[in-house]
Amino acid sequence: MYPRLSDLFKDLFGFELPIPIYSFGAMVALAFLVAAWLTRRELDRLYAEGRLPAVRIPEEGEKGKRRRYRQASPGTIVGNLTIIAVVGGFVGAKVFHILENLPDFFANPLGMLFSTGGFTFYGGLIVAALGIAWYVRRQGLPVWTVADAVAPGLMIAYGIGRIGCHLAGDGDWGVPADLSARPSWLPTWLWAETYPNNILGRDLSQTPVYPTPIYEFVAATLLFAVLWRLRKHPFLSGWLFSLYLFLNGLERFAIELIRVNVRFDLFGLSVTQAEVIAVLLMVAGLFGMVRTWKRREEAGALVASATEA
Repeated sequence: MYPRLSDLFKDLFGFELPIPIYSFGAMVALAFLVAAWLTRRELDRLYAEGRLPAVRIPEEGEKGKRRRYRQASPGTIVGNLTIIAVVGGFVGAKVFHILENLPDFFANPLGMLFSTGGFTFYGGLIVAALGIAWYVRRQGLPVWTVADAVAPGLMIAYGIGRIGCHLAGDGDWGVPADLSARPSWLPTWLWAETYPNNILGRDLSQTPVYPTPIYEFVAATLLFAVLWRLRKHPFLSGWLFSLYLFLNGLERFAIELIRVNVRFDLFGLSVTQAEVIAVLLMVAGLFGMVRTWKRREEAGALVASATEA
């Protein structure tokens, strides 16, 4: 593994970069950039179709004069959305990781707070989503329509981030792999991985584990393709984001079956924090899809009755 991309450059090209570049951070940065680019494309498209109103952005003027504003596509605020997502994402991911590992936090609070690892995706998703919803509402934009525009980018960004987890070997791997069950046609590295030089310094040479970050990258890429394919369908606002919630929860719940994670007792069941949140996301996604579908049927019935009248 290569916790630092600078080490990969050294092995491939024979020279050292002047500063260390951490794999996880680089992949997360790439994930945000890709998500921002896709979201801007979608916001501009929805604005051109008349489904989103314009936003007011300040114009550069002479110092001391009253600031003037102009109307522009919502795509122009993607930079602000990205900043909110970055700050809220990292804060939420760190806080949820601490809540999931309270004994370790009490043993070494500063070490856990300032470590380069230890992030929980769902914590980042929840806090960032709340921050973005607040900002979008302040801009006078319909939250659910913007959420639909963000959904495909969120899915592929999650997959890219998992590549960072895999390269760094930050502990987001699976349980020990059953080598005897590996299909003969499947490469060993897709079934069992020892994560040499992982950032945690753990020795897995005797107990190879399932490389779950790779599985999640593949799943996220396929699910992104589904969302991207469906984005232009005439659904009501919120349907595509609801589908994202359901698919994201389903993928994560499935991967938790073979993933290493902290488990706790909930009503007599041994579960992980991610499993609980994944189930809640699936329920919320199903509710959102059913609700938007019923609203569409109600709207169709109203149009039909008005036509008959």
